[in-house]
Amino acid sequence: MALFEVPGWTVPSALVAETSNSRKRKRPDTNGAPDNKIQSAAINVEKLMKKLSAAEKEGEEHPKKKGKKGNAGGKPNVQRSEGERKKGQGKGAQPTKRERGEKRKDVSVAGADVKGADEHLGKKNKKKQAAEEKNHNADNATKEPPAPSPSHKNKGPAEGLTTMQANMKHSLDGARFRWINETLYKSDSAQAVEMMRENPSVFTEYHTGFRHQVHLWPINPVSHYISTLSSYDSKSIIVDLGCGDAALARALVPNGLTVLSYDLVSDGAFVVHADICSRIPLPGGEDADEGEDAQVVQVVVCALSLMSTNWVGCIREAWRILKPGIRGELKIAEVASRFTEVEEFTSLVSSVGFKLRSKDDSNTHFTLFEFTKVARKAKSDKEWSKLMERGSVLKPCEYKRR
Repeated sequence: MALFEVPGWTVPSALVAETSNSRKRKRPDTNGAPDNKIQSAAINVEKLMKKLSAAEKEGEEHPKKKGKKGNAGGKPNVQRSEGERKKGQGKGAQPTKRERGEKRKDVSVAGADVKGADEHLGKKNKKKQAAEEKNHNADNATKEPPAPSPSHKNKGPAEGLTTMQANMKHSLDGARFRWINETLYKSDSAQAVEMMRENPSVFTEYHTGFRHQVHLWPINPVSHYISTLSSYDSKSIIVDLGCGDAALARALVPNGLTVLSYDLVSDGAFVVHADICSRIPLPGGEDADEGEDAQVVQVVVCALSLMSTNWVGCIREAWRILKPGIRGELKIAEVASRFTEVEEFTSLVSSVGFKLRSKDDSNTHFTLFEFTKVARKAKSDKEWSKLMERGSVLKPCEYKRR
């Protein structure tokens, strides 16, 4: 039975008829000679080895870049005309072998130029560095090593911070200062005393921020009073209420003047602890005839210190400790933006027992007042309560965020 013989099926003996127009390449007739077959196979193997060698050599000379597709299936590169190359520059177009070769050549030349320039600059910099080191060593041989700077002995915690960390710390310190400042202006003096007693570092933090604000002012009222009071008689006793870091005393005491400084926290050297709106530890009386000889103070200074909501009590204490008449002076400096009505403020101070002598509002930031003590009758608690209620003529001083 034939191989493809199936019952009911027939297969013609000639599957494809040979025609003269067939394009199929005819193999040379070897007539079945074994030597001819072996010779043909050897020739084919030799051609194949030549092709493989040529392909390996081309791959070594021109390695393919990762992600780029080369010639697939051994297709030969056909050089295209300039028009065809421009036409094929769209998406997926492949550069010719010649184009790739020219590009690699340009890159190699550029790389060589850059490398040569770097080597030239490197040699030049090395020569310059060697000359500088030689001069530096010669200078050090004739000079003594410099002494370490005193500022390097005790470095604070803020030193060594990056610019960003320093800016963040500065912002936090500013926010802390504004919070303390607002608390002092919007509470009475008893609450401020309690806050400082629980955390004395608040006092230092506040005045550190305050000193930073002073540098932004066109004029410092304390500097004005230092200049004014430096010409006073050395026997004069000056009281600085709400003195802060006692800048007034530190400047005038070395010149022979007597300055007594009072604030919420004592520094053990210049500042005496006291609630200036409640009681100052100095002699004096409420009545003009009461203990006139006991009063020893010639000048009371309130430089930006009328902060608490009961600040009228500070004016009351200033009247109590001052000498009577023109010998008793009250000097007040306040932020101009705090006044609702300047006349109402001067009227309130006058009601306590003072007479306005001068007012200086030429400065855009501050207003300066000069009062002298005048005689008055003792006031009842009800009268003092009414005067205290008028303290709203001074608004809280709030610093804007910068």
